Amino acid sequence: MNDPRLRTVVRLSGLTRSFEQGGVRINVLRGVDLAINRGEIVALLGPSGSGKSTLLQAVGLLEGGFGGGIAICGIDATSLSGDDRTTLRRDHIGFVYQFHHLLPDFSAIENVVLPQLIAGKAQAVAEDRAEELLDALGLAQRLDHRPSQLSGGEQQRVAVARALANKPALVLADEPTGNLDEATADKVIQEFVRLVRVEGSAALVATHNERLARAMDRVVRLHDGVLG
Repeated sequence: MNDPRLRTVVRLSGLTRSFEQGGVRINVLRGVDLAINRGEIVALLGPSGSGKSTLLQAVGLLEGGFGGGIAICGIDATSLSGDDRTTLRRDHIGFVYQFHHLLPDFSAIENVVLPQLIAGKAQAVAEDRAEELLDALGLAQRLDHRPSQLSGGEQQRVAVARALANKPALVLADEPTGNLDEATADKVIQEFVRLVRVEGSAALVATHNERLARAMDRVVRLHDGVLG
């Protein structure tokens, strides 16, 4: 753990992103610098339209067109081919979205097993891991239920378990409780924070909710394309 690359899970250096709209150049990210260490949970605050989702897409290696540097687990992602970026994303990053995006025809446990099978894990190992995570999130009695049979909070807990299934170094969450009522949101974020800490991952959580952000280790704010 003396190697800083092992402690620092993600490092952004001078990250930029611009769009052309109606002949006008819009600078969404203007030189973002950010480092997140293993075991650290960081809240990314900013109003709607401030570029939080764009920043998460950059960190998650979901699209190109960014300037500056992105390093994940000490690997310079900006120099990788498309296939290598996909592998890095699969092996080291987990995602939780505002809308859970669970596969409707699969049960809770199947939704958590599937990404592990894609990563090459054996069926039995994947099922054990899925059951362990869902149990930790209070869903031991709901393993065989499909998303339509689960409440909104339960669906989002399954999404959290899916994000952690492959033991990612980094978890990215984009407004993970934005579609839930306040009481359910509080419970889900508490369980999310607790489980991410248990797993030892780093996490970056985009939200506009100041109250939920206080449950995390550090808060950074995105304003006019720059973190403050």
